[in-house]
Amino acid sequence: MLQCTSFTELPEMGARVALMGLEDAPGGATEAPELDAFLLCELGEHEEGVEHAAQLPSVSASGGRDLWMFWTDGDGRRKFRFTELLPCPAVIHRLSVKDGDACVLFDRHPAAHSWDVTDPLADLMAERIREEVRRDRGDGGAEGARGGRS
Repeated sequence: MLQCTSFTELPEMGARVALMGLEDAPGGATEAPELDAFLLCELGEHEEGVEHAAQLPSVSASGGRDLWMFWTDGDGRRKFRFTELLPCPAVIHRLSVKDGDACVLFDRHPAAHSWDVTDPLADLMAERIREEVRRDRGDGGAEGARGGRS
């Protein structure tokens, strides 16, 4: 399943207020995390009425919960809300019963688990980086071989 392509500008003041509302870890104050200006929906493609969702980085998760921002577009306005949610408990075991990949979305999320969601842009960027590395390694070896023959 492809990743939802909806994105939004982060309402920074709302995000900062939501982050300040998180319970700090025992032992003191935490530093505010770096926030991106725009967020991409992390869910797989979903129906129009379903809220878009993106996890916000937080220094300390309270009670094992993560801070998520949800948004909807309707009536010509974008509406935001922030809430702390438990992570999805699903784990997929591919080659071993001991090792597995956990779903990185929130508990009871709509649509597919994170391991079933593909991001074509990230895949394209990763393939381009792999091609550049192969080309750099291949060109370096070829130049060394040519340089030794002169």
